[in-house]
Amino acid sequence: MPRWKRVLGWSGPVPRPRHGHRAVAIKELMVVFGGGNEGIVDELHVYNTATNQWFIPAVRGDIPPGCAAYGFVCDGTRLLVFGGMVEYGKYSNDLYELQASRWEWKRLKAKAPKNGGPPPCPRLGHSFSLIGSRCYLFGGLANDSEDPKNNIPRYLNDLYCLELRPGSSVVGWDIPATSGRPPPPRESHTAVVTSGKTGNRLIIYGGMSGINICGRGAFSEVSAFKTCLPGFPGAPCAIKISKVSENK
Repeated sequence: MPRWKRVLGWSGPVPRPRHGHRAVAIKELMVVFGGGNEGIVDELHVYNTATNQWFIPAVRGDIPPGCAAYGFVCDGTRLLVFGGMVEYGKYSNDLYELQASRWEWKRLKAKAPKNGGPPPCPRLGHSFSLIGSRCYLFGGLANDSEDPKNNIPRYLNDLYCLELRPGSSVVGWDIPATSGRPPPPRESHTAVVTSGKTGNRLIIYGGMSGINICGRGAFSEVSAFKTCLPGFPGAPCAIKISKVSENK
């Protein structure tokens, strides 16, 4: 039976309280970055679940500014950070890679979509999910005002695919061809990846759009699509991504 237990008695430099941060796991390590607490936090903390110890690694390279409500994925021992809020009303569309094997940051420049579309705009509250060698970016909140103090919110439901290079770096963004009715615009939703005989699916649930809370009333639907990578054909539940050539 699953059992909750509060973790106590840790040692090391404990992170201060925060929200809007993200965490990923690399074997027995939990890596925590960013968030907000009386300003945007730029700290990187690591918790060793085997020894119950916190530590702050000595990072180097293109260290990113603090950010909150960003996208965070783990691919082996490399971590990818995309977007987020870097100060009140100011959002980012920067992409960073952290090689946890040597704690080295690197700012990445992904190519724009080949179909002539724009790259993802600065945003927060989006989902960023790894499926195979690609990251799928969905939704979030943009600010259409050039003045961060005069926030003009725009909720998003766009879908981007970021192709990764093995080991390090990225290839570029793509805007997948989809069918079906897309989910309504939203931010602060959840996205999880499931796999089965018919392929991989990205399940989008909840979030908010202005005063509407997705997951209640008209927004109570669960939206999903299946990635149609080679070897994974199949009809989608809601949105279909066209086949992508591995040598494109």
